[in-house]
Amino acid sequence: MAGLIIALVLIIFVVVVLAKTVRIVPQARAGIVERFGKYRTTLQPGLNVITPFVDKVRYVIDMREQVVSFPPQPVITEDNLVVSIDTVIYFQVTDPVAATYEIANYISAVEQLTMTTLRNIVGGMDLEQTLTSREEINRGLSGVLDEATGRWGIRVGRVEIKGIDPPPSIKDSMEKQMRADRDKRAAILTAEGQRQSAILTAEGNKQSAILNAEGDREALILRAQAERESAILKAQGEGQAIQTVFQAIHDGQPDQGLLAYQYLQMMPKIAEGDANKVWVIPSEITKALEGLGSSVHEIAGIPLKTGGVKHRVDMGATTPEVAGAASDSAAAEANKAVQEAIAAADSAAGTPPPTPPPTPTTAPPATPSTTPSTTAPASSADAVPPADPTAPPEPPTT
Repeated sequence: MAGLIIALVLIIFVVVVLAKTVRIVPQARAGIVERFGKYRTTLQPGLNVITPFVDKVRYVIDMREQVVSFPPQPVITEDNLVVSIDTVIYFQVTDPVAATYEIANYISAVEQLTMTTLRNIVGGMDLEQTLTSREEINRGLSGVLDEATGRWGIRVGRVEIKGIDPPPSIKDSMEKQMRADRDKRAAILTAEGQRQSAILTAEGNKQSAILNAEGDREALILRAQAERESAILKAQGEGQAIQTVFQAIHDGQPDQGLLAYQYLQMMPKIAEGDANKVWVIPSEITKALEGLGSSVHEIAGIPLKTGGVKHRVDMGATTPEVAGAASDSAAAEANKAVQEAIAAADSAAGTPPPTPPPTPTTAPPATPSTTPSTTAPASSADAVPPADPTAPPEPPTT
């Protein structure tokens, strides 16, 4: 039983000795070995053997690059404004022995050195420079820290300014300034847009006015040309119509009987109209009718009875052709109607009717043809003017 206990104790002793002798160091780590409190060696990553109960691994230093973020620290600028600055430091231990024995706590030392260096750099800048000079601050911090921490076995790789917070009042002022600047730029852009819009609108109105003026000018020119051509055509038509009418009148050789008949036809039209309530026929209508022929003869030079050959006016193919005998018969009927109207008027007025003029005789056409035939009317000696009732009776001839 005692031998078993001794064996068990030996086994435990061997295990403890092995645990004290064999040390495994992880990758990117370094072990600091001390013998009786004095530095002896540095263990490399992997399996290492030390003297048990004599050597002791005091520290295991991390050789990787480390990132340390420090809390915000108040810093006073050149224009006496307090700002809070957050920093981030990237550093790496290059000498584990110096990092262990040259300084007690290298992380705290780096933090304090960073704050003092940052106050020194920012103290020479105003707020505007501090907010816009981050790269300059980073370069200044990196140079000072790398020089100071070199003897500690630490290499500062990079220093970053994580945040710069000005006081709340300064923040409000900066926001107002930024808002005013943005409002100014917005107003400028709006004004430029309105100017461009006004310019484009004016150019469009100008082009539209020019096009409208050109259109109106062309329309006025075309309208004037159309009115001129219309007036010319109308004048030509009226001239041709007047020429045709006068030619027809001259070719028809009107006499006093036809004019008297036309006068009788116009008398009812004179009475027409809304304003003619009463129309009085004068008692001297008979004398007016009797003197109509002589008056017209004296004024217009129209003979009592025309002589010579009568000609028809050629009205074209659409106008039916009438023989000369038919025109003479129409004139005789017109004279007869005039004499009957005069007799009726004289009987109504109580005056003796005038002696009707003899009706001229016309010779019948020799041969029928499609062209208007001419007739030989009676000579002017055969035309006897109507007797004047007021004139004294002529003595009988022997």
